[in-house]
Amino acid sequence: MEAIGQVKEIWRYPVKSMGGEKLSRASVGVLGVPGDRGWALRDEKAGEIRGAKKLYQLMLCSAKYLTEPSSTEIPDAEIALPDGSRMNASGPETSARLSELVGRQVTIWPRQPVTAREHYRRAAPDNPDMMVELREIFGRLDDEPIPDLGQFPQEIMQFTSPLGTYFDAFPFHVVTTATLEALSQKNPGAKFDVRRFRPNLLIETISRINGLAEAEWSGRTIRIGNARIKLEMPTVRCVMTTLPTNALPKDPSVLRTIVHDANQNVGSYSTISQAGEISVGDEVSLE
Repeated sequence: MEAIGQVKEIWRYPVKSMGGEKLSRASVGVLGVPGDRGWALRDEKAGEIRGAKKLYQLMLCSAKYLTEPSSTEIPDAEIALPDGSRMNASGPETSARLSELVGRQVTIWPRQPVTAREHYRRAAPDNPDMMVELREIFGRLDDEPIPDLGQFPQEIMQFTSPLGTYFDAFPFHVVTTATLEALSQKNPGAKFDVRRFRPNLLIETISRINGLAEAEWSGRTIRIGNARIKLEMPTVRCVMTTLPTNALPKDPSVLRTIVHDANQNVGSYSTISQAGEISVGDEVSLE
């Protein structure tokens, strides 16, 4: 095994597309960090689960759990709105207030079982011209490439996430400081803050590792203590990387740099091949 760095940050996101919680430690298992993307919004007009790729205002909100989740239980979460007001995800007025925020009728749901196929089913696109629809979702200009959708699990062509979850494609997401620094060198005027990329794990790489490190490690496994994390595929970036949050301004140049200088990717979609405990400061090794 080769030492590549240490755990710098651990994150979970109680509500899909909202700001998350920074943790000092976590038990990771088949569904990643317990409680990650435990809640999500359903666009009732469209008839599907949606996040900030369509409902941009969600990036201005944040959420935290009121009690600790487990691998099987999703507890209530407190949501902070852009105006500073707070409400519980399970509250009677929450769906109405979120609908007012995003300008569409939405409802908020905890994670549903694998058998709830209709809950997860993907609806027809808003725009019948699929190329226009994809350019909107991925934030691509007319002269930029559309990501190859064939590389994603086929399940999410039919459903908005892997059944029983609200993940985009995989249950865990890894980013390295080497990649963020490489992109910052390409575009010094932009802020390549980790919060734009919403990983579960930020690895602070050792000094000799430079460039788009996790992309180069795709298909390999990293070890943190007893936990083993397989880097399944590079994370294709979308319009969400450009959106404002409570801490970061809108910046389309971030995505332009990713498309032009990072083959459209930042981070690695991952799976947990061996469950275990991870903590900030732990050594990370590459198998």
